[in-house]
Amino acid sequence: MSDQRSRSGIRPALRDDVAALHALIVGLAEYEHAADEVKATAADLRAALFASSPAVFADVAEHDGEIVGMALWFRNYSTWTGRHGIYLEDLFVRPEHRGRGYGRALLAGLARRCVDEGLTRLEWSVLDWNEPALGFYRALGAAALDDWTVHRLSGEALARLASS
Repeated sequence: MSDQRSRSGIRPALRDDVAALHALIVGLAEYEHAADEVKATAADLRAALFASSPAVFADVAEHDGEIVGMALWFRNYSTWTGRHGIYLEDLFVRPEHRGRGYGRALLAGLARRCVDEGLTRLEWSVLDWNEPALGFYRALGAAALDDWTVHRLSGEALARLASS
């Protein structure tokens, strides 16, 4: 076990964590009824997280040396505040480890990073049917942005616009 690892707690992801992170991503997709949509491989994840200038980052939650949760995130930018923020792409804790504070600790770590670095926002999206997650986020004081709707271009629509 690497000397950078703790037996339990939250820490930045290491190269050795990529397989566990990928398994958590698959677990999240299964929970969201979208397992067939995961196209990323562990190699893709390793290349993104450990590039010479990475644009995406991950923190992990450990319990007795096992990775049981993750927060995968990247910086965004607000033209209105003129400051960066953090966009949380994925937050996932294995079901058998929920209720132990790992999700809250992962989010608290990102909130500390925002405060310490002068970042103005911590944002994420959540599926509207995921009431356990919505309740968890409300309990933390997170506000839903009901007046904003997420839009996405992908697949054929993305290619069509790119070629126009």
